[in-house]
Amino acid sequence: MRFDVQVLIANGECHIFLRLLNGCSQTLDSIKDCIGQIFADIFCGKSRIDVVHPRSSRRDGALPCALYDMIETVGDQCQLRTKNWFSQRKNCDNERDSQAVFNVLDTMLKDNLERLKTMRETISWAHVGVDGRTCEADYTQQHVAIIRALCLEGKLGAAIWLRNKMIYNGVIPDVLTHNYLVNAFCNAGEVKKADWLVREMQCWGPTPNCASYNTLMKGYCLINDVDRALDLFSTMDTCGIVPNRVTCNILVHALCKKGLLEDARKLLKEILDEYCDKESSNLFTSTILMDGYFKNGDMVQAFSFWEEMIRKGNQVDVVAYNVVIHGFCLSRDAILAYKYLSEMFKSGFLPDVFTFNTLISALCKEGKTDEACYIHGVMPRMGVSPDQISYKMLIQGLCIQGNVIKANEFLLAMIENSIVPEPVIWNAIIDGYGRIGDTQNALSVRDQMSAFGVLPNIFTYNLLIHAHIKGGKIVEALSLKEEMLLNGPFPDLVTYNLLVGAACNSGYIHSALILHDEILRRGYDPDIITYTELIKGYCMIGKVKEAEKLFTKIQRSGLPVDHVPFLILMKKYCKMRDLDKAYDLYQIWLEMDK
Repeated sequence: MRFDVQVLIANGECHIFLRLLNGCSQTLDSIKDCIGQIFADIFCGKSRIDVVHPRSSRRDGALPCALYDMIETVGDQCQLRTKNWFSQRKNCDNERDSQAVFNVLDTMLKDNLERLKTMRETISWAHVGVDGRTCEADYTQQHVAIIRALCLEGKLGAAIWLRNKMIYNGVIPDVLTHNYLVNAFCNAGEVKKADWLVREMQCWGPTPNCASYNTLMKGYCLINDVDRALDLFSTMDTCGIVPNRVTCNILVHALCKKGLLEDARKLLKEILDEYCDKESSNLFTSTILMDGYFKNGDMVQAFSFWEEMIRKGNQVDVVAYNVVIHGFCLSRDAILAYKYLSEMFKSGFLPDVFTFNTLISALCKEGKTDEACYIHGVMPRMGVSPDQISYKMLIQGLCIQGNVIKANEFLLAMIENSIVPEPVIWNAIIDGYGRIGDTQNALSVRDQMSAFGVLPNIFTYNLLIHAHIKGGKIVEALSLKEEMLLNGPFPDLVTYNLLVGAACNSGYIHSALILHDEILRRGYDPDIITYTELIKGYCMIGKVKEAEKLFTKIQRSGLPVDHVPFLILMKKYCKMRDLDKAYDLYQIWLEMDK
């Protein structure tokens, strides 16, 4: 029960929780009324007393069936004892035995008080399972799982609430759960809150580990506060935490992005000389700096580190080879990438999933999807299972090339391998079918997506609407919008802009204006795309004055105006042989560009 109620509150469904408490209050009130009725029946001499049946007093289903079953079970016991007592007193008739009456009162009060106590214990936060053993472990695991899920969904308020509730009840979530929270805060840009959480961990537990500091440092680097990240790094030693390769990567990459490669080299050397042996230090330093130079486009400097490692006879590893292969893939030099893949084999190292994903990504970006498919096929034979990223890059590459049928085959292969595709993969297939005008298969993929428990998002529906509009199926596109309003997700401005543009292109300016009003009612602000489509719609049906009024409204509103509205109006003026207006508008356009 405790778990269920906290889930309701954590998901913002407090009204259900309040309704439950209200229902409990109503149930207790019904018991009080029951006692009063029993007393009245006794004093009036009635020989038959019935406790109010809990199921008969439901108020529009205010309580769940499980709670009613509990009330019914407890109530039936009381009712049975009462009836048994009266069955023994049948011979009394109307003797009005005062002692008997008070015995009845005493029995009924005790039974009902016991019933209230049992109900409270059952409704209260339960820690004991049906078999009598404590459920504390299950309680902790369930709440930890919820916190992690909420973090992944970005629902940080609910996640922190559950974490605080667990601590209040004497259960401190583990360091991994806290790291989920720190990472979620950093991803949301709330680095100060992430810092506060790490400091709380230092004070009250669990003790932050290297991953906690790495996550927070990465958060500071994301907001370009490298100085604070370096300060945080300096505190790791005082806390007895040894930096790892990830720590070095985060700091060096941040320094490399700022162009401070020499500073990165010195910092890295100091870190690794202190915490690693010389051979490991040289390998880590060279690998990380190589990666930094490759990402900055300095191929010569990056490769000099590799040559130096080989010349000194330093033992390289799979990570070093992956960095080199990735660097040549970034420079679109597939031949050299394959060369070092071959050297990797000769050195006795087997490629891992990162190696293969690097090659698949590079090949797909170059449009070489056949080679990418071949690499993907080699992976299982090498004992490496393709992951979500492997499939995602390949499916997206095939869809861009227009080979949506083969992309769909890889989607089915994912499902057969028990990998549930992410929404972005389903959307890639839907977009692929939409590009070739196959709206029926696009809708079929959407239905299949829902069947596997992956909810269609706003991008899914926008892709479907765009595909239907492209095929001239405006009515079906509007039906999809209505479906969104009924089932979610709600249409966004992109959705409305697509529909406004479709209505204007078909000459239905009145429908476009209705959609414009709906945009305002939904609380969205029409952007330059919305107004540009309306201007085009007015011009298409010959209502140039309305188009000019709308264009003037845009200029006065302060919206950033691009070249498209100018071109639409100038083209219309030229068709009307009104070259003076076209030239005047052209002059206004030039003035705006200055």
